[in-house]
Amino acid sequence: MNQNLKERVKCHWEDETCGIRYKSNDDIGSIIRDTENVRYSLEPEILEFAEFQKFKGKTILEIGVGGGVDHLNWYKADAMPFGVDLTEAAIDLTKKRLDFHGFDPKDRLKIGDAENLGFEDNTFDLVYSWGVLHHTPDTAKAFSECFRILKPGGKLKAMIYHVPSWTGWMLWLRYGLFKANPLLSPRIAIYNYLESPRTKAYTLKEAEKMISSCGFKEISLKTKLGPGDLLTIRPSKLYEGLIYKLIWKVYPRWLVRLLGDQFGLGLLIEAGKL
Repeated sequence: MNQNLKERVKCHWEDETCGIRYKSNDDIGSIIRDTENVRYSLEPEILEFAEFQKFKGKTILEIGVGGGVDHLNWYKADAMPFGVDLTEAAIDLTKKRLDFHGFDPKDRLKIGDAENLGFEDNTFDLVYSWGVLHHTPDTAKAFSECFRILKPGGKLKAMIYHVPSWTGWMLWLRYGLFKANPLLSPRIAIYNYLESPRTKAYTLKEAEKMISSCGFKEISLKTKLGPGDLLTIRPSKLYEGLIYKLIWKVYPRWLVRLLGDQFGLGLLIEAGKL
């Protein structure tokens, strides 16, 4: 069952590698520049959260390299990064990005499964993953793998999706209330309709329980508004109609920002292995 779901998740992200919808044309140089330009303008909190420069000389595993923009920054910070992704498209684009900037990943980039990481115990100083682990069928197992491969004293930095969130409520309106199915919860709306199949979201309490059960200590959790909450993202093909153009135009971003990060989709996790 999980393997079939994993294949469906893989197919989704093969078709739309993270950030690729922002490309202006199919020239690889343009794709690289376009996706780099948009990454931190949409999600500036990544820079503060990742602390790229802090990990100079450290061994890093990034789970879910996506378009490779964050992965490039580990190289620029003189870290020793390794990367895995479920999709060939992501690995290919990340290799091309690194080559474009004069970096050679050698054999440190590979297709891999977050639930079955092919690394020895106690290997990495940092495991980093932004917006990925909620997509794998067994998220708890993926976090257990993160713990296993971290060195004692190592650190986890990860973002997964959060409920309650503005994104969840918008999906509830679209697929619950507007389809005469008000009993559809925001969590199930995310599960059924956000990005790849069966995407999960967690409360702060659920996330802390999951992370601590894997053995992590010194757990810090906070929520953050994301581009989906603010509708600053470029709509996917599902949301390109006239009504959605109007929604994107009149959406009260000022009010969402005013109310703060408590209902943000991003759930930022930092934890340690003692």
